[in-house]
Amino acid sequence: MRQKSDAAAGVSRDCRAGEIDFRLARNAVLSEFRKGRLGRNDVCDAHPDLLRAARNVGDPTAEACPICEKERALVHVSYVFGTGLPASGHTVSSEAELVRMARRAQSLSCYVVEVCASCGWNHLSRTFPVAKTRPAR
Repeated sequence: MRQKSDAAAGVSRDCRAGEIDFRLARNAVLSEFRKGRLGRNDVCDAHPDLLRAARNVGDPTAEACPICEKERALVHVSYVFGTGLPASGHTVSSEAELVRMARRAQSLSCYVVEVCASCGWNHLSRTFPVAKTRPAR
């Protein structure tokens, strides 16, 4: 899910005290790649299921891939994990689906993965607890 859409997804900035952003780790991997310490096969290793999810339900971004530099190639794929969900998580295809899942009684965590379906670059972008939505008054 895009960051600007979090409020619509029932996950406001105020409710996400447990958010973890992995930009520093991403930058470290990209730095090692650019220095030649990591090869393209080391950083472009997306699992076929992740590539399929990126093509079919990925949330497009305006960013170019940091590896192949293809314009507008990056997408975000969101997975939700929690009690009662498959061990491999549930791929979230829309904001409405995330809102429905947020209404569940159990606690859920969302993992957002940055993926380039062209070259296979992938990196965990951020995680956050899925906050329960409150009824509108």
